[in-house]
Amino acid sequence: MGARMRLTSVETVHEEGSWLFTARDRNGEDEEVILVPCEDGVAAWINRCTHEAQPFDIGRGAPIRNGELICPRHGSMFDTCSGDCDNGPAADTTLPSVDVEVEDGTVYLTDDDFDYLREGGGGTDEDGEDGNDGPDSTSHISF
Repeated sequence: MGARMRLTSVETVHEEGSWLFTARDRNGEDEEVILVPCEDGVAAWINRCTHEAQPFDIGRGAPIRNGELICPRHGSMFDTCSGDCDNGPAADTTLPSVDVEVEDGTVYLTDDDFDYLREGGGGTDEDGEDGNDGPDSTSHISF
């Protein structure tokens, strides 16, 4: 498990605001992982809020404002670089990280607990749609 795998460029993550991929963990479970911009490159987090496991990115990019990843359901905000949350229902939690490295502007998956499967989310339903219409928001935060 965990062979070094080229993902994308730092430039792409910064231009698009986030980059989603799917990886398989040690238990054989598929996990969506999101790359987000940081001051010194990128960070990688499991693509779900620690409060109710709501996905941040459902295939249209993650909601990020002022260096914070925002849960679209309840509005908890996580620092994109540290994964820490100090507000909302997810306060005092930290997003589960995935190890990546940047070399010459390219982002590589280097986490021994994950094998890269594909760019994008977890798959499609029988209609060919992404199968995730996203959460019903109860957040007070507007975009």
